[in-house]
Amino acid sequence: MSNLPARPKVLIANDDGIFAPGIKALAFAIAEFADVTVVAPDVEQSGVGHGITFRRPLRFKHTKAAGFGDIPAFRVDGTPADCVVLGVNLRGRPDIVVSGINLGPNLGDDLTHSGTVAAAIEGVSLGLPAIAFSQLSGPGGEYAFEESAQYAARLTRQVLECGGLPPRTLLNVNFPPTPFRGVRVTRLSDHRYEDTVLTRQDPEGREYYWVSGTPKAEYADDTDYGAIQDGCVSVTPVRLQLTATDLLERVREFTPDVAVPAER
Repeated sequence: MSNLPARPKVLIANDDGIFAPGIKALAFAIAEFADVTVVAPDVEQSGVGHGITFRRPLRFKHTKAAGFGDIPAFRVDGTPADCVVLGVNLRGRPDIVVSGINLGPNLGDDLTHSGTVAAAIEGVSLGLPAIAFSQLSGPGGEYAFEESAQYAARLTRQVLECGGLPPRTLLNVNFPPTPFRGVRVTRLSDHRYEDTVLTRQDPEGREYYWVSGTPKAEYADDTDYGAIQDGCVSVTPVRLQLTATDLLERVREFTPDVAVPAER
């Protein structure tokens, strides 16, 4: 029996901003079977990770200029995680949080700084199922979102029909350029960026620094990187359990004691 509500409530966020084409394609695809609310940053917030704004007020503004039609869409002058917090608290608790479709993949270690994945993580931290969607560009840096948005809607619906996801778990989905050659359920790869710090001078002769990263990864067909290299959609279940439980006893063995004050 399906667990899908008649019209499930879906909160959609991203890190590319309210005007990005990927979030619009995703919202229209999911709106075919769900009541969608879009809450996204007012400007691009790529690479901000799971930052939360708490030292200044946030603005939550309805916008029609982004072209979502009848879908309620709100812009926030904060991070992707802020968008999920405000969306859940100001628009009502959804059945699922969906993030993306990001311009560019989020593979391996990218998850630690990805704003796209951070929005999904915030949904998980609020006790909601969540999915993050990202896409690799095609030749010439162009993006075609129709096929990826339709697949994202199908997967979102399937997760809802199955009753959600296990606690503390999200799905990280990466799309290769279309057309797709299949779907693989994968593990995270060792994909990372080798950073280079460039030193330059501004027009007044003062030094400034620019961090530039070169992507690196080893191919393995059971990883997210391997899947998109082979033209397949990668679906990776990610569990937010950071404790290295297999090391607890070992760490206890070498952890020094502290002096305990005598009771008076």
